[in-house]
Amino acid sequence: MKMYSYQLSNFAGKCRVAAYEKGLNIEFVDPRENPGQKEYKKINPTGKVPALETDDGQLIAESEVINEYLEDKFPETPLLPSDAEGKAAVRSITRYHDLYIDPPMRACFPKLFGQDLDDQFIADKIAEVNNNLDQLEASISDGPWLAGAAFTLADAAIAPTLFLMDNLLPNFGSKKPFEGRPKLAAWWQRIQARESTKTVLGEQGAALAAMMKG
Repeated sequence: MKMYSYQLSNFAGKCRVAAYEKGLNIEFVDPRENPGQKEYKKINPTGKVPALETDDGQLIAESEVINEYLEDKFPETPLLPSDAEGKAAVRSITRYHDLYIDPPMRACFPKLFGQDLDDQFIADKIAEVNNNLDQLEASISDGPWLAGAAFTLADAAIAPTLFLMDNLLPNFGSKKPFEGRPKLAAWWQRIQARESTKTVLGEQGAALAAMMKG
């Protein structure tokens, strides 16, 4: 299998976490380098990452669809609970991530690359980010992981995004995402020690350093 992925991308990152957790033999390819962005759009018309090319040649796009596919295809190391209620709890967090955690953060990023965004717009988005993080803090289980006793796709989804927030949101005057959120802070300490997420956070860190340098 081949996965088109940017190392800094949080959406690609959550798929790499799932792949590492399951010990899958996947080739990770940066489409800007191979085959090039123009050719990649012929493979995936949106031009976005991640996208997974299966062994039989099927292309699967969208991070949640990819992770659900990997879960169905390789159930030996499960990243979803076995019961319907547990699955719903995990999917509620991954859905909350995609719809509420990521978008206001992402809306601020063009300012980092020189786009002139109104100060009030930025302030509103940062307020939205922090409100949504407060809601995430309130929803965290007794742990040790976000949705309960087992590491799941919920943890895989949130970890790469919290890395971006931790490193980039202070540029917009925001407090650190773990400040005043003890459950999230304790979870973050565990995440940094787990092999799959530690690897992805390291990949993101290297990519961020290269971006800032160049």
